[in-house]
Amino acid sequence: MANARDEGKVLSDNRQAGHNFFLLERYEAGVVLSGTEVKAAKAGKVQLREAYATVEDNEAWLLNAHISEYSHGNQFNHSPVRSRKLLLHRREIDKLRVAIKEKGLSIVPTKLYLKNGRIKCEIAVAKGKKFHDKRESERAKTAESEARAAVRESKMR
Repeated sequence: MANARDEGKVLSDNRQAGHNFFLLERYEAGVVLSGTEVKAAKAGKVQLREAYATVEDNEAWLLNAHISEYSHGNQFNHSPVRSRKLLLHRREIDKLRVAIKEKGLSIVPTKLYLKNGRIKCEIAVAKGKKFHDKRESERAKTAESEARAAVRESKMR
C-alpha cells in the first residue's frame, strides 16, 4: 500500500534549472544510493540547486547533489555531498558525452522522484541563458499570465 501512495511523488525539484538554462533533451536515470540516503531522500531532505552531472570512464555521475544525513542513521550515515552514479543505457551515456563536449552545454538534474518504488533522477542537457534571455522569458511569462487573467475575467462577465 505504501508504494501506491509514493507513485510519482516528487522528492526534490530544481526550479532554478528552468530559469538559468534552456532545457534541450531530458533523460530519466536511476541513482545508486546507500540505505540512509534513500530514507533521507524519501523524507524530502534533498537539494539539487547546485548539482550537475558529468560522464567519466563511460559512466554518468551526479555531483554536488546534497542529500542531508538521515536523523536515525548513527555511525552508518552517508556523506551529504558525494558523487552518485547515474544508471543510464549505453546509448544515452554516449549522447550525453557528445553533448558535454559541445561548447556551452551541460547536464543538470531537474527533479528527483519516486517511480515504482525506485528513486529516479530526471536530467536534462542544458544551454546556459544569458541575462537578456532570462529577461525575455520573464516578460513572456508575465504576458501569458495577464492574458489568462483577462480571459478568466471575460468569462466571469
